[in-house]
Amino acid sequence: MAFQNPPGVNDLLPSAAFGVQSAINTASRIFASYGYRYIETPMFERTEVFTRGIGEATDVVGKEMYYVFPMSSVAQLAEGESSSLASLALRPESTAGVARAVVQHNLAQPGAPVVKLWYAGSMFRHERQQKGRYREFRQIGAECIGATEPSADAEVIVMLMAFFEELGIPRSQMVLKVNSMGDEACRPLYRNAVRDFILARPEEFCPECLRRADTNPLRAFDCKNPSCQEVLKAAPRITDYLCDECSTQYALVKELLHTAGLSFEEDSRLVRGFDYYTRTVFEVQVHHGLGAQNAIGGGGRYDKLLEEYGAKPTPSLGFAVGLERIMMVLDSLDAAPQLPPRAKVFIAAVDEEARPAAFILASALRTAGISADLDHQARSLKSQFKVADKLGASFTVIIGPDELAQGCYTLRNMTDHTQQTLNQEELIELLG
Repeated sequence: MAFQNPPGVNDLLPSAAFGVQSAINTASRIFASYGYRYIETPMFERTEVFTRGIGEATDVVGKEMYYVFPMSSVAQLAEGESSSLASLALRPESTAGVARAVVQHNLAQPGAPVVKLWYAGSMFRHERQQKGRYREFRQIGAECIGATEPSADAEVIVMLMAFFEELGIPRSQMVLKVNSMGDEACRPLYRNAVRDFILARPEEFCPECLRRADTNPLRAFDCKNPSCQEVLKAAPRITDYLCDECSTQYALVKELLHTAGLSFEEDSRLVRGFDYYTRTVFEVQVHHGLGAQNAIGGGGRYDKLLEEYGAKPTPSLGFAVGLERIMMVLDSLDAAPQLPPRAKVFIAAVDEEARPAAFILASALRTAGISADLDHQARSLKSQFKVADKLGASFTVIIGPDELAQGCYTLRNMTDHTQQTLNQEELIELLG
């Protein structure tokens, strides 16, 4: 039986990998214009980094985490001793790891400017594979650490929308949704109200929502059951429970978004799945390419997260976007980055004596910044022309006995098949 990749993970073949790399390059350019710098954190962390930040009652921690066990512990696992061994886990998201790194390395010092960081990489969740959702998936995200003002919330949202537009997703194809989740002063009242609302109608909710009522009632708003969603339309609204400070902050964020020319929808049922979120939350959805699960990114403010890792109060916010989901949207819009030809120039050697010259010329062209390839399979000249076509080369350089004798090259245009004879300096100047 042939070996295959495990369920829920995918190979990134060159065309898909090129799209992902293009998105990362776009992020690097756009985010840098806002003052963000790149950071990488480990693919696995101590489990407590995620349980403290994301929340033990979340589905990610409770059901989807991939734990890391030493090989020497496999026998103990079989005996049911896993709880004492689950000290490491693959990252299901990056915000918690970035927050841990900021605290550990004392990046957010008192009186220092806001810390702006961005990342890109693989995340892991043991969830059921479905369209656009995999067990290994890739995210790009940004974190703004130490920002207190509503202007930071608006700036992060504006940057996210600019990133999507630069990738090729028109603003007309996106819906920006915003909400406030309140803070530790007002959210507990709202959480209790939602809990009471669900428990008062046990026959109208699925078992999962009833379970969540006791653990994390706000997660019911993420339920995929249409009947649950219909009942939740009558649920209490968070905006009716916001304290004065949260209400004022939310109003200022919306005002700044209007000032920036961004249209948005207020969605009182929009929640983020992790416990660390406070106040502003947002999500970007698309009209085409993903079906019902149409979110391509989102985030919010997490003013208490860094305290979980031993820092002083450090108001912060950020977002994450799913790269696989973005690529699906770009494909649906015929806007996905196209893998370029492998070489601009193919160098064809007429016979064995010309092969060293072909190798030397290829090196010279590459040094001059011109992509070049040549035959490594001892093909005939006719076959080499076919290879040049398959590679999408714009030009083929022919080297044979006449070219070697004259110290020149024959350059063939692969579009109109015209040819000209040039020396190396002329060749580089023309192709460059």
